Amino acid sequence: MNRNVLLLSAIAAGIAVPALAQTAAPQPAAPAAAPAQVKPEAVPAKIALIAFEQVVLATNEGQQAVATVQKKYEPAKAKIDATANEVESLKKQLQSGTSLSDEEKASRARTIDTKEKALNRDAEDAQQSYNQDLQEAVSKIAGKVSQVAQQYVAKNGYTLLLDIGSQQSNVMWATPNTDVSQAVVDAYNASSGVAAPPPAAPSATKPATPRPSTATPKK
Repeated sequence: MNRNVLLLSAIAAGIAVPALAQTAAPQPAAPAAAPAQVKPEAVPAKIALIAFEQVVLATNEGQQAVATVQKKYEPAKAKIDATANEVESLKKQLQSGTSLSDEEKASRARTIDTKEKALNRDAEDAQQSYNQDLQEAVSKIAGKVSQVAQQYVAKNGYTLLLDIGSQQSNVMWATPNTDVSQAVVDAYNASSGVAAPPPAAPSATKPATPRPSTATPKK
């Protein structure tokens, strides 16, 4: 307990402490123990590569998380698509309306501009919310996948694991058998117990949802 704590405790208890200043001289700290020296040792290198972000999304749990978030935003996407089609239709009507007066053309152009600005705002808000929800869902899985990846490479005698999935990767070429991405996906699926999602039904009208960035810190 230091001097300040003693003073506060004594004052709170109503105790006189005139002699404390004479007896509470600081004592020199004991010298810290020197850290143990670790002798460098050369070991045969066995390097493994992994496309970490793609691995997270390729797991059964990752696919399930993406599908859940996409389903949540289907109503918003349908509304945005409908508004986009309406704006496109109004533009075509304006372009083909040669018999319209200048005043009517100006009025329709203002209507289109207002709807288009609202559409862009709604689409941007929906995309940001979608990205945030997907990021949160995938981040929870990424930490667990990282642990499985580390366990896999340790068990199989690898001395170094490099992430080649990011744009900052410096790996220009490697033999295919050093890529453990699929092996980690299989190992994670086996440990998670999450079944593979059913194949998505083909759709001729619904465009694929653009995949946002899902890079997450590896734990």
